Amino acid sequence: MQHPWHAHYPAGMPTTLDTSGPQTVVALLEHSFVSYRDSDAYVFMGHALRYGDVDALSKALAAWLQVQALEQGDCVAIMLPNLLSFPVAMAAVLRAGFVAVNINPLYTPRELLHQLQDSGAKAIVILDRFVPTLDAIVAHTDVATVLVATGTDLLGLPAGAVLPALTEGGSSFVDAIYQGRSLPYRAPLLQPSDPAVLQYTGGTTGVSKGATLLHSTLLANVLASEAWMQPGLQRKARSTQFTIVCALPLYHVFAFVACSLLGMRAGARNILIPNPRDQTAMIALLKPYKLHMFPAVNTLFGALLQHPDFVQLDFSELCISNGGGSPVQAAVASRWLAVTGCPITEGYGLSETAAAVVCNRTDLEAFTGDIGMPMPGVHIRMLDLNLENLGQDVPPGQPGEIAIHGPQVMAGYWKRPEETAAAITADGYFLSGDIGVMDAQGRIRIIDRKKDMVLVSGFNVYPNEIEAVLAQHPGVLECAAVGVPDAATGEAVKLVVVKKDPAVTEAELLAFCAQQLAGYKRPRSVQFIDVLPKSALGKVLRRELRAV
Repeated sequence: MQHPWHAHYPAGMPTTLDTSGPQTVVALLEHSFVSYRDSDAYVFMGHALRYGDVDALSKALAAWLQVQALEQGDCVAIMLPNLLSFPVAMAAVLRAGFVAVNINPLYTPRELLHQLQDSGAKAIVILDRFVPTLDAIVAHTDVATVLVATGTDLLGLPAGAVLPALTEGGSSFVDAIYQGRSLPYRAPLLQPSDPAVLQYTGGTTGVSKGATLLHSTLLANVLASEAWMQPGLQRKARSTQFTIVCALPLYHVFAFVACSLLGMRAGARNILIPNPRDQTAMIALLKPYKLHMFPAVNTLFGALLQHPDFVQLDFSELCISNGGGSPVQAAVASRWLAVTGCPITEGYGLSETAAAVVCNRTDLEAFTGDIGMPMPGVHIRMLDLNLENLGQDVPPGQPGEIAIHGPQVMAGYWKRPEETAAAITADGYFLSGDIGVMDAQGRIRIIDRKKDMVLVSGFNVYPNEIEAVLAQHPGVLECAAVGVPDAATGEAVKLVVVKKDPAVTEAELLAFCAQQLAGYKRPRSVQFIDVLPKSALGKVLRRELRAV
């Protein structure tokens, strides 16, 4: 089926996906292990794992997992930051025939307990420093196998080394690999319709739920992303191996697909950044390389631009700077282009769609301010928000809820049929909860989350618009707009601001907004704080600010 946006695709861009290749994520990985065996796959702190290394290490770990108290289809949690152990553990879990559950390593015991109980995970791979979090709640879960990794695992260990168990009742990650080398590995019989990954939602709008991503779901997103990035890759010639900056956490769907899976499909080198909040260390890790793809969120783009050493990196071959996770501000995009020579290509996706399903063309020369158009295989509808017309399409140019259809959409929420039925329509459209406007050519502009919208005297006010205005003020480093109760108007807009200039005042910022916003959109108050609360990916948590 042809849609309006197809006429605006780059020349040669497919409108549908070629699914004649690998049928599972495991088949994709194993094809890359053979095709790029001697090339770097992941680099951490100057140490590289080649594709052949990841192959051998993950197969040994998979063999070890297969002799534990696990059956095919069981869930295995991975609670690791961006270390060499992450891609090895992920490949091992999938190759052993299990379902990987990505977990934020910074979770509290309460948050970890929910995710382990909800998924029913029977095993976990965890970094040693987070073992106390697990110990506090593990007795209330089904976890029987614990693999403990360290930050230095796989950094040039001598062949045949055997490390002792690190905790009572647990095994060391490296020791399990060495034991697995003498065990038989049995390739499981996997189907495209089998679950591969449980990607839990951020929980910013309620209880965190596990988006069930099938092998076919993840492959569809990788194939669409692979096709979509080709025009951007042709922007500049490459003199070295395709290199991706992997600063976003691999346990998040954005980096898991755009860096790890897409990178391995393309034979790329991923530079693992364990802590992107330490920009000095991050820049030092990137200095030896020519960079080709730089996925990030607005807060990371902005923080790097503030660092005096960022300009010293080699951007001569940077082809794609893909932004997502939260809206990229125009002021940040303008500075990024001036410093790197590569425009930010903004896209849009969710855990429930296995990452990006909408994106700007990667061959554009400037930041657009919108999220682009549906990618190959994706169909988008904009659904009316009014109760009397609920479920009907709105005309181009009118706000509506973004509804997504395609093979990239999850199978449903893990063991939550009622939640799944509420989120996916009978004809297969996922209701994103995001409000956007689509023009006649299929380009989409995000307005806001439905739950973040502020209702002032019956008028819809969208926080992103106000934040974009205030971000232009030279005295503001970061800001967020939230709705607060108001006796006269129902709700009013409050600004929460992190100062760049210590001298900036509330009156000054309110006057600045008054110059650029209609009366009902203008904030009523300003609160100054030192740091905005953010999720692991860098999204501002407005729900926390409402209670401040």
